[in-house]
Amino acid sequence: MLKKTPLHRLHKELGARLVDFGGWEMPVQYRGVLEEHLATRNAAGLFDVSHMGEIEVSGEGALAFIQEVTVNDASVLANGQVQYSAFCYPHGGTVDDVTLYRFAPDHYLFCVNASNTEKDFAWLEQVLEEGAFPGVKLRNVSDEFAQLALQGPAATAILGRLTDTSLEKIAYYHFFEGLVAGVPAIISRTGYTGEDGFELYFAPAAAEAVWRALLAAGASDGLLPVGLGARDTLRLEMKYALYGHELSPEISPLEAGLGWIVKLDKPSFIGREALLKQKETGLRRRLAALVLTEAGVPRAGYPVYAGEELVGEVTSGTMSPSLRVGIALALLQPSQAAIGTPLQIGIRHRRVSARVAKTPFIRK
Repeated sequence: MLKKTPLHRLHKELGARLVDFGGWEMPVQYRGVLEEHLATRNAAGLFDVSHMGEIEVSGEGALAFIQEVTVNDASVLANGQVQYSAFCYPHGGTVDDVTLYRFAPDHYLFCVNASNTEKDFAWLEQVLEEGAFPGVKLRNVSDEFAQLALQGPAATAILGRLTDTSLEKIAYYHFFEGLVAGVPAIISRTGYTGEDGFELYFAPAAAEAVWRALLAAGASDGLLPVGLGARDTLRLEMKYALYGHELSPEISPLEAGLGWIVKLDKPSFIGREALLKQKETGLRRRLAALVLTEAGVPRAGYPVYAGEELVGEVTSGTMSPSLRVGIALALLQPSQAAIGTPLQIGIRHRRVSARVAKTPFIRK
């Protein structure tokens, strides 16, 4: 039985095409991926991301515990600040990529990928049981939250019509607690599209009311509901990692181009020794961006060649709605990952020319 978000009924009313996504029945599109993608880039898009998981960490030893399980340095966070990070296994592979919210020195919230929620929680519980973190309490609070993402150039104006919170005072990767359409909510200036916008967390019972209020408030701005299809093309144009594609138990954050979140100067965290060794000895593969120089649509799993040599594999690919060319992310041999390197992607029974490109694919 597939899980459903609190907005499942409204998605059906809107004529969304629903698919199985990580055990959840989710809208992949409403009007179409192209229209929804461009609406988000040019006006605004509204996403139901209530399938994402939330895990609360509290207690006197919360920060010490978080420092052990994440690759980033959570000690730099202030109250009301968000941090992008990752959990790693001892061998350096990725458990999950996460965002971390600090409410107080003894109160934090992880937002984790939907399909990984139970796995992440079990892994955190195991670390807690095996370590010395007195007073730390873990709670899987996913059922206590619905989550919407309002993204795009008009997002601030639209949300501003429904809240008294001064949105201009919420810096990027910061959050406030306030009211949205009269509903208590966490208002976070974060997102997965490359556009300005907000992610809103609130009680599931209020999901339909907040969704309807946002669509009504943004109707004159061109706000559209957006499915997972455009969410994927939007993040891919920005080279944002997707777990299961650019990150996995076999792919480290360093290989995925996320070295900027890996703080090897922290004295200890799970996976540190393996990641330090990767950095010292050199990566055997690294994530690069490819732009096709002839017609074709790359997809995950397609092989990448330099001449007759197999040099990597596509992790994600699409036809960019913004650029109207095929784009891809691929794990490549480091010698083939320099900007401008000519390569070929095996698409069905032919090889299509491509070149290694700068990222993000589009500049915002």
